[in-house]
Amino acid sequence: MLGNLKDRLTSAEAPILKVGVYSLLVNTSLTGTKLALSFIAGSLALRADAIHSLVDVFGSIALILGLVISGRKSKSFPYGLYKVENVVSVVISLLLFLTAYEIARQAITAGTTATLYSGWVLGAVGALVLVPLLFGRYEVSIGKKFNSPSLVADGSQFKADVLSSSVVFIALVGQYFGLPFDRIAAVVIALLIARAGWGLLASSMKVLLDASVDRSTLEQVSSVIKAEPAVSTVQSVLGRNSGRYLFVEASVTLRLSDLERAHLVSERIESTIKKTVPNVDRVLIHYEPRSKDKLRYAIALASSRKQISHHFGDSPYFALVDIDLKQKGVQGQELLANPHLGVSKGKGIKVAEFLLNYAPDVVVAKENLSGKGPGYAFSDAGVKTIQTKTDSLSELIDQLVVGSGQQ
Repeated sequence: MLGNLKDRLTSAEAPILKVGVYSLLVNTSLTGTKLALSFIAGSLALRADAIHSLVDVFGSIALILGLVISGRKSKSFPYGLYKVENVVSVVISLLLFLTAYEIARQAITAGTTATLYSGWVLGAVGALVLVPLLFGRYEVSIGKKFNSPSLVADGSQFKADVLSSSVVFIALVGQYFGLPFDRIAAVVIALLIARAGWGLLASSMKVLLDASVDRSTLEQVSSVIKAEPAVSTVQSVLGRNSGRYLFVEASVTLRLSDLERAHLVSERIESTIKKTVPNVDRVLIHYEPRSKDKLRYAIALASSRKQISHHFGDSPYFALVDIDLKQKGVQGQELLANPHLGVSKGKGIKVAEFLLNYAPDVVVAKENLSGKGPGYAFSDAGVKTIQTKTDSLSELIDQLVVGSGQQ
């Protein structure tokens, strides 16, 4: 049955489920061993720790159920059931609170008993400390690798067991030498468990209440969007967790007015985000054309810097000219040297990519770029290309100013 279930899971879900099953087996073994040793040693702290492991067994069962159904989608849940993992984490945290209460209650109300036991019991309890330590580290590492909050939560719980098991070991050492550490150790264990439960509850509730993802992830998404040449500005980037997956929403302005091309750009951005940022399930891009109050022209220049060049890729210079569409005047002007002048292959494309870093709206050259590599590069970025017969840069600028940005 488990094999058939694993066949239906994705490549990311299968190893998570496998670790969840391991967790159940480890917790079951720990519970049985601790209970047996607690009766032999007559230790309240060890019995409390066994109760803790018993609660962990139910937590492991809830973990497996959450992993199995968390990725399922239906008409009623079109965004999937990813948050079931976070609900499971909340359940585990509540179980931890219940465990802490029960341990504290027994420590306060139970009668004092002292049982003599052999030294091998002490050695066995000491060995038990290593089990949650090693498995907890393993489970947390797998949880982080696959971004599974349930595994991270369960692994953190195992790591918390290290502290409680260590306290039990110290209490048993004291009991072995006739020192009354047992009740104190039980209370300490209760406090440690309650602290672990609070941490799990707080982190899980943030996801369930759609708290934003961390700033570094949002900045990474924003950088991917800004790297798209067709994007003029990034207005906002929002993100939220849903289980181990991310949902991203961004509002951008594009240099494009054609809706079909704008849609292709948004799909390209979505694909790049999913490839760059781990565990992104959905990306929603809201786009609108840029409201233009100025146009930036990139003009290919000859070596004189005053004449228009006949060949785009071989142009030694480019003039960047900003024209104010409302005032109908030159707002700014900058001269760029062609850094790819000595390139023998793919020169035109490299020059086009270089110019796109300066966000031009229109590229002007005597050469017709339509149907050529640079023309395609500019077209994909929403940059218009025009061919001119004018020789003088100053004359061309006058024409652009008079024409309010149109030659």
